[in-house]
This record gives sequence, structure tokens and C-alpha cells, in this order.
Amino acid sequence: MKPTPKKQNGFTLIEIVIVLAIAALIMVIVFLAIQGAQRSRRDTQRRDAAGQVLAQMENYAGNHSGDYPANQAAFNTQMTTGGYALVGNANNDPLSNSAYQYSGARTPSPTASAGFTYTLSGKQITVCVNLESSAQACFNN
Repeated sequence: MKPTPKKQNGFTLIEIVIVLAIAALIMVIVFLAIQGAQRSRRDTQRRDAAGQVLAQMENYAGNHSGDYPANQAAFNTQMTTGGYALVGNANNDPLSNSAYQYSGARTPSPTASAGFTYTLSGKQITVCVNLESSAQACFNN
């Protein structure tokens, strides 16, 4: 009579590898979903900050006979120390927490670093902010 083989308890190596592969796939999917949500949240904060900049520029113009700051230096001064400070942490990029770089131009143009560009054209102003999910968001009066 042949002895019956003992039944071994436990998992085979293939079963363990399959379970680990499935777990890794699930973690990658969750990570990508969270990353996309964070990017969207930061872009929303940037849009809000651009809206605040535009509102403060309108406030400035209202106090200066309808004129906006004449150049980049005046814009920077008014937005940081001229009594037109932005609400809360709106002057800092939500990703790097560093202060936005402001630049004036005749037309909005994207820059490598996070920041605002603005266009002054008579009594018109356009404020643009660089986003992660797309090139820019622009607001005008």
C-alpha cells in the first residue's frame, strides 16, 4: 500500500506573487487618483489667487483715477506693501509655498516658474496664472 502524501498548508510562491502584483496595481491606481485631485486643488487655489490679484488691481485703480500700476515694479510694490495685500496665503504658490513671481507684459505669456503675468492696455487688465493641468488661466476686467 502506497503512503498518501501529506497535504501541505500554505500558499505557493505563484499565489503570493499574484496577490502582491494585484496589491501594487491597486496602490498605483489610488496614488494616481490622489495626485490628480491634489493637482486640481492646487490649480483651484491658483485661480482664486489670480482672481484676488485682479480684484486688488481693480481696488488700486479705483483709488488712483482708474489707472493701474504703470510697470512691474509698481505692481510688485502695490501687491506686497501698498495696502493691497492679498487675502491669506494667496501670494504663495500652493505647491512650492514660495511667493509668486509677478511680471508685466504687453501680452500674457507662460513662464517656467509659477507666477502671474498681467497685461495693461489702457483701462483693461488681464491677469494670468500658470497651472499644472493646463498652460494658464486668465482673468480680465
